[in-house]
Amino acid sequence: MPRGHSSNQPMNNSRAGTGSADILSFVALLKNFQQGRPSIPLDTHDVDANCDGPDLDFVYSDVDSYQNEIAELYSYTEYCEFQSNVKAFEDQMELYDLPPNWQKQDSPSQRSIVMKLIDQLEVSNRTLRMQAARCILYLAQGCWAEVQSDEEQHQNTRDNVIVLYDLGVFSSFIDLLNMEIESACSPDIVAVKITNVTLVDSTDIRVILSVLYIITETIRDEREKASEDYKDLAESFVQEINSPLTDGELLAVKLLGMITRFCSGAAPQFPMKKVVLLLWKVSLLGLGGMDVLKNLKNEYRLKVGLDPIKEDTLEVTKCMRASSPPATATDILENQYPKRSFNRRSLMKQRFLDEPEQIDMEMSGNEGSGNANNASGNNGGSNGEEELLQYYRPFDDPSSSASNTATANPNNQPSLTAPLPAVPPVQITARLPWTPKVRQKDIDQFLDISRNKFIGYSLIGDHESLAGLPQPIHEGFKTLQRHMYMSLADMQIKKEEDIARNPISTHEDEIKLTPAEILYQAILPNLPQYMIALLKVLLAASPTSKSKTESINIMADVLPKKMPLTATQSTKLTVDMGRHKEIIVKAVSAIILLYLKHFKINHVYQFEFMSQHLVFANCIPLVLKFFNQTITEYVNTKNNIPLLDFPSCVIGEQPDLSGDSFVYGADMSDKPYSWRNVFSCINLLRILNKLIKWKHSRVMMLVVFKSAPILKKTLKVRHAMMQLYVLKLLKMQTKYLGRQWRKSNMKTMSAIYSKVRHRLNDDWAFGNDLESRPWDFQAEECTLRACVDRFNLRRYPEATQKCGAGGGSGNNGGGGTAAQNAENSQQSNMNAGNGYGGNNGGADSNGYGGNNGGGGNNSGNNQQQQQLNDYGVEGGFPSDEILTHSDFAFFGHSGWWDRKVELTDYFKANYAVWLEEEVYNSQIDWDAL
Repeated sequence: MPRGHSSNQPMNNSRAGTGSADILSFVALLKNFQQGRPSIPLDTHDVDANCDGPDLDFVYSDVDSYQNEIAELYSYTEYCEFQSNVKAFEDQMELYDLPPNWQKQDSPSQRSIVMKLIDQLEVSNRTLRMQAARCILYLAQGCWAEVQSDEEQHQNTRDNVIVLYDLGVFSSFIDLLNMEIESACSPDIVAVKITNVTLVDSTDIRVILSVLYIITETIRDEREKASEDYKDLAESFVQEINSPLTDGELLAVKLLGMITRFCSGAAPQFPMKKVVLLLWKVSLLGLGGMDVLKNLKNEYRLKVGLDPIKEDTLEVTKCMRASSPPATATDILENQYPKRSFNRRSLMKQRFLDEPEQIDMEMSGNEGSGNANNASGNNGGSNGEEELLQYYRPFDDPSSSASNTATANPNNQPSLTAPLPAVPPVQITARLPWTPKVRQKDIDQFLDISRNKFIGYSLIGDHESLAGLPQPIHEGFKTLQRHMYMSLADMQIKKEEDIARNPISTHEDEIKLTPAEILYQAILPNLPQYMIALLKVLLAASPTSKSKTESINIMADVLPKKMPLTATQSTKLTVDMGRHKEIIVKAVSAIILLYLKHFKINHVYQFEFMSQHLVFANCIPLVLKFFNQTITEYVNTKNNIPLLDFPSCVIGEQPDLSGDSFVYGADMSDKPYSWRNVFSCINLLRILNKLIKWKHSRVMMLVVFKSAPILKKTLKVRHAMMQLYVLKLLKMQTKYLGRQWRKSNMKTMSAIYSKVRHRLNDDWAFGNDLESRPWDFQAEECTLRACVDRFNLRRYPEATQKCGAGGGSGNNGGGGTAAQNAENSQQSNMNAGNGYGGNNGGADSNGYGGNNGGGGNNSGNNQQQQQLNDYGVEGGFPSDEILTHSDFAFFGHSGWWDRKVELTDYFKANYAVWLEEEVYNSQIDWDAL
């Protein structure tokens, strides 16, 4: 640690934090230099990453191209069903005494045919009903048998969707979907356990979902293109999917219910890929994508008196260059200043010395260390403030400095750049990509420490008084205030605190029924179930999950009735299964991220409620498990056979599918990566960031699960946006990883320093932050949970009571407090074997004894099921490694801590036995953890 550094001086933390990479590397360099060693241990990731090739030209967006999104709807094993659609259409046209050619019909005839097909959808005969459904699917697919090119097929789809939606086909197919759900979940069907589910078992429901998906995706695409033909139709469609159906449910809630039933085993024949794809597109169209989110955020900020956001993460990252991580200091110096000679060349050639500190030493010789001490001691006066402001330059025009990001001089030293006419000053003054920020909490902490140090007492609640403080503190305070950022979430939390403190006098704004608000109110009663179901599907589709541990079969809509006999068929099925999993991961990750982002803007406590259930359902270790693979291979793997993608597989002359065709198909792509896999990885990293940001207890989960090596491997993917989110996750936990880790990963530290936004007095690089005290973690989580419950109970009392009714029945086996419940919930996640399994022992929420990964004895399970029935949960939760006892604990008494707990006589009589067997004798495999 540099001399003069003191944890009691926040402004010192600011300077030390910003120069941590340089100082630590310099100290380590001197030690090794004195001992005759060439350098400190190398960062092995950095060495490997230099050979990973050029940056990926992947551009992050809401969805892939329309053609790819439609092609991903179908599995390769569904190829034969395309012909069934044509045959159904031809048979139907023969019944109408019309030629089997849709394009030869005039507009009135086409509308008449569609009306007849809609009428046929309502007949009781299932065969006739599904024949009409297949005819409509053929029309939605663009009448591909009558065209010669993909463009013609796309145009036909575009024209036909207008006709189909205008005549009410979408609503009719929603009714068909309801009938299929009721049929699949009827007592007679459920009583007969379906085993070995194949493609045949989901034939009818796949036809229905395909029609709904094509209509939704086509309208979404045309709306995105601002097509005039679709303008009114798109607005009407968005209103329809944001309004309850005839049975009072939103379409998104109905689809979430299908996923829950599938995961519980009640409907194993549901085609999960089509369900999650439709849910994703319905949610995306109903809530809005990245542009809508950006506009909503600025609109809400203006309403509460905040300035709009000027820096958009997605836009800034487009102008960043991926690091491997950054080039060595010697390379940077040789590239920028080839003609200058330096006094300390022996030190400049070391691998881990970063550029800014080098320039300071070269410029001022022995004054370099003096400047560092002056800055860290807050004795620099106005010069220190100017230097700080000069370093943290705002990022005005990303496009103008994109080419200089990797070889920039962050210090922007004018005296060094002026004498170099060969390099224009504008070109080399690359700024940091982000304007630094600081929270009001950090400013208050800075003032509190300064007052205690110089005056000897603190002023609680005073955010501005500087009386008695020296001039450098005044300047530091002004600098912090200039960079203070007040988020929309801070304003919402402040409003909630005012309401809780003065419920009568504080005016609460009327709840505006935005699409996000409507969705939250609809899913609130069963939100825990929905989150668990989504994570179970994500786990089953993860490439790192093993088939023997999967409790659900997501391959039901891929596996054919007859297994392949030839090598070509086997290869085709293998590729199809890999592709199927990738598409599911892509859709589920996009759904979770979309909900988190919209809920956070709508109200931060809605976001926190969903986040808590994701954390309690082990979302954090699940995502880490996903990345615990060779991520570069996953990104580059293209489980695609373009010849079999729709509509290529049905238009034109079809080649013979041999082994050579597969190789040729894989090489047809002009991109060296898989778009959906990169998209999925970025989504999961963003989800992880949202769950963990500013939550110290969850940051500790990253440390406990040893995420740093996993995340470092992900840095090998040369994409700036993906690297940014990985570096953010590493920055959060750096202070907990120890000095040795930071010492041996200096290039990763430099990458964090150059790419992640600076918090002016964030001591992330040294680890002596006051907030790193472990005993504050559970209180923080508990306080947040109480605030969320109070918010839900005030605004949605009926829905909250459905979610947590009967709440006082069990506090972890004995009248515990809310803090104990939060602690047990958090501890259950950290004690899970490998972080991915269930809990090992411990009491469930009712105090009936622990379970081992969700098992338990029959009597306990029956009592748990009865308790869940009392809560109003149909069917209860599926037992799986995603679900731990913390889910039951949180779900059972959410917001009801003030009620007394009545323990059963059986539990009281056997408490000592339970304590001995389930607590004292419960072994935790720390090595596996």
